[in-house]
Amino acid sequence: MNPMAEQWNEKIKAGNAHVHDMLSGLGREIYFPKEGILSQSAEATAHAKKYNATIGIATENGGPMHLNVIQDKLSAYNPKDLYGYAPPAGKPELRSAWREKMIRENPSLEGKSFGNPIATNALTHGLSIVADLFADAGDAVVYPDKNWENYELTFGIRRGAKIVNYELFTADMKFNAEAFRKALLEQKEAGKAIVPLNFPNNPTGYTPSVEEGDQIIKVLLEAADAGINLVVVSDDAYFGLFFEDSLHESLFGKLAGLHPRILPVKIDGATKEEFVWGFRVGFITFASDNADILAGLEQKTMGIIRATISSGPHPSQTFVLEALKASEFEAQKHEKFLIMKGRANKVKDLLDGGKYEGVWTYYPFNSGYFMCLKLNEGIPAEQLRQHLLREYGVGTIALGETDLRIAFSCIAEENLEDLFSLVYKGAKELQAAKSE
Repeated sequence: MNPMAEQWNEKIKAGNAHVHDMLSGLGREIYFPKEGILSQSAEATAHAKKYNATIGIATENGGPMHLNVIQDKLSAYNPKDLYGYAPPAGKPELRSAWREKMIRENPSLEGKSFGNPIATNALTHGLSIVADLFADAGDAVVYPDKNWENYELTFGIRRGAKIVNYELFTADMKFNAEAFRKALLEQKEAGKAIVPLNFPNNPTGYTPSVEEGDQIIKVLLEAADAGINLVVVSDDAYFGLFFEDSLHESLFGKLAGLHPRILPVKIDGATKEEFVWGFRVGFITFASDNADILAGLEQKTMGIIRATISSGPHPSQTFVLEALKASEFEAQKHEKFLIMKGRANKVKDLLDGGKYEGVWTYYPFNSGYFMCLKLNEGIPAEQLRQHLLREYGVGTIALGETDLRIAFSCIAEENLEDLFSLVYKGAKELQAAKSE
């Protein structure tokens, strides 16, 4: 093992042996090279005042070389903020600005000890870093039956982890704290679990109530007290899009400093929050009361980034940073929030209006981009999806036998009634065909 990796492992172990035990084999071996090209280039940038012949970019006239066919379209930005490599952990100003935003939007973080957000190539990249750092073959990854399918690829296929699902909802459509508890406590013998908490949930658009959030914390505490090391990942992809009474903060704030056997990790980003999906700017943030643990996890995260993508896209980080600094940012974001809320409320009004009885119920939704229909018996979700596509040009997502996900985020409010009428019509046609 590289001496630098060993050094950080020892510091992490001295800070909290449980966190050291959470690391995967790769997580223990990875490190960020302090004597490599990047560190030597950084030293040269600080001290090479005559010629800096270190980093692999081309320069001209004192700045990064560039093509005018590109720069003419981006003339509002200085070439130095576009063309050079971003640091592996991201632009320092952006990291600081995102940290300030996190505290402002999550008052429970005030006074808590957590690291500086590290820039990722959006949220999937952040989740894959978690998988690399903490998941070995056979480790349990515990998340609900209503989930984003990429979890299986990220944790199961890539890292060989064992996927453990629990039912998200009780019979009366509340968060199923008992099923969550049972799934976690089943990991007592193994002594370790990775726990993604995705709220607002994809695919259902559900965020727990404050009371349900407290139940989740209580279950995690019980599992930690039972001797299970928990990497708890707040997957906050749709953070901020809370339309009704629910948690309006990430659980990351309540998890920070909660228990020595709980390592809180926050995965978030501008992707969905700031409506810049193609920019691919996300963040991963760790919480710990120990400075060496935070530093060690940052170094290992940078090692993973260096070994995979080297660094994230510089222009996107600049664009997001400038947006966060703009005086109009909050007002413009709120304007889009109201549009999204209007669409969600319209869907709920339509579904509760009694027009679509006899073919479906729906899972609770109060946030995010999506809602999910639970189709009645005899209406297979995949069959309905194909029927809607072929006969009416309507695209939906079939999940399992009964669930049909509908993204109201990409349908104008005035078109939602027509959309659901067509879905209802298609479902009734399948019902009628079955009865013939």
